[in-house]
Amino acid sequence: MIEVSIIIPCRNEEKYIGKCLDSIIRQDFPKENLEVLVIDGMSEDKTEEIVAKYASKYSFIKLLDNSKKFTPFGLNIGVKEAKGEIILRMDAHASYEKDYISKCLKYLKEYNADNVGGILKTLPAENTISAEAIALSLSHPFGVGTSYFRLGAKEPREVDTVFGGCYKREVFEKIGLFNENLKRSQDIEFNLRLKRTGGKILLVPDIISYYYPKSNFKDFFKHNFSDGIWTTYPLKFGIRIFSLRHLIPLFFVLSLICFLFFSLISKISLLIFLTIFFLYLFLNFLFSFQISIREKDFRYIFLMPIAFSARHFGYGSGSIWGLVKLLRD
Repeated sequence: MIEVSIIIPCRNEEKYIGKCLDSIIRQDFPKENLEVLVIDGMSEDKTEEIVAKYASKYSFIKLLDNSKKFTPFGLNIGVKEAKGEIILRMDAHASYEKDYISKCLKYLKEYNADNVGGILKTLPAENTISAEAIALSLSHPFGVGTSYFRLGAKEPREVDTVFGGCYKREVFEKIGLFNENLKRSQDIEFNLRLKRTGGKILLVPDIISYYYPKSNFKDFFKHNFSDGIWTTYPLKFGIRIFSLRHLIPLFFVLSLICFLFFSLISKISLLIFLTIFFLYLFLNFLFSFQISIREKDFRYIFLMPIAFSARHFGYGSGSIWGLVKLLRD
């Protein structure tokens, strides 16, 4: 009898899907009680070919097609096809400790939770100093705020959302599937919907996975820009997925733009703009210096400010563009 169904939506993940599946194969959970559904969104690289090879070798791995390409469609295909009592969402861009599944099930039962997730440790996608700086920016409060699943926790705690997620099947029967209007952030919206119906979402520090972000500053900026869009644009569908920490980059970038504009006619606005800008520079370089000392590598003094700025300005400007799209569409 299948107890756990893992669903992995993916598209163009030839660099990482093998690592992901290898970490699942190494799980200490019995494979006869497991199915792995990889839902490919019409990849244009070798992702489908790689998964097909795994599927031919391991009977519990299956390849499904997602003709609509985007993540929420893939997730819903997976949920509908899943045979397990427990549905575990995994990300193709990540790998997992060998006890990941068994610990998810343990805490799901022990705490009578509806969704359980763990700590996401960010690792460099490539062996370069830029990739390492990006990974460090996503593991620091200045980069991610109070995101507990990135920063860690001392003990299990209830939260609003987790990375991935291990759900009881009855959750989907109760509140429905992932919102297909949301190309991004559909997991946040789903978990908020779950919380509103009295569901319990648990973050457990003993459950560990590893994530590989973009490896260069240009792609990192673009990724954060896209995340920013899908923080505000869901308002078009009457959905508010953001909390205060999601809006801080928006307020920061918007305030710089507004005060810079009004500085053309107001010296006070120029003073406020310079105060905000130089305070940000001070904090950015302060935390970058601390990281440089901790990592014993002076190069981070120069690279961490770029990584933090790509994070903050990318996310903030993306959030602004999401509002523009909202008003325009």
